[in-house]
Amino acid sequence: MSNANALNLTPDPQLLEGAKAAFRQAYAPYSKFHVGSALRTRDGRVFFGANVENASYGLGRCAEQSAVQAMATAGERDFTDIVVYSEATPPASPCGACRQVLYEFAPDARVVCVNQHGDIVSGYVRDFLPHGFRLEQRDDGHDVGTE
Repeated sequence: MSNANALNLTPDPQLLEGAKAAFRQAYAPYSKFHVGSALRTRDGRVFFGANVENASYGLGRCAEQSAVQAMATAGERDFTDIVVYSEATPPASPCGACRQVLYEFAPDARVVCVNQHGDIVSGYVRDFLPHGFRLEQRDDGHDVGTE
């Protein structure tokens, strides 16, 4: 992404406050790197996530994945916007695994990453993960990877 704030967005105030609240609940005793996120579904429901680490590092979960899992658990399958809050400079953007998880549910959703200074990195999910992978079924029942 050539322009850090590619969509020239400011974070939605409700989502930003939710992401900050989730940030304060992050469980990051190992990295000390807290991240919070909040996403909005098409019908206006908001779901929150915080990163949750584990002594077995691979078992940790990122804030974005936590929010998506909360959304999916509630029966939702799509979202329009996600705000990711951290105290990193520049603002932390979703990791590769999170980009794929976001792409699974909403490749056209807006992403706004923001820090405590108000710095912004924004774009669509598909901008963060060009040529993202989706598994779709062909007419003969076989799965194929698609973009």
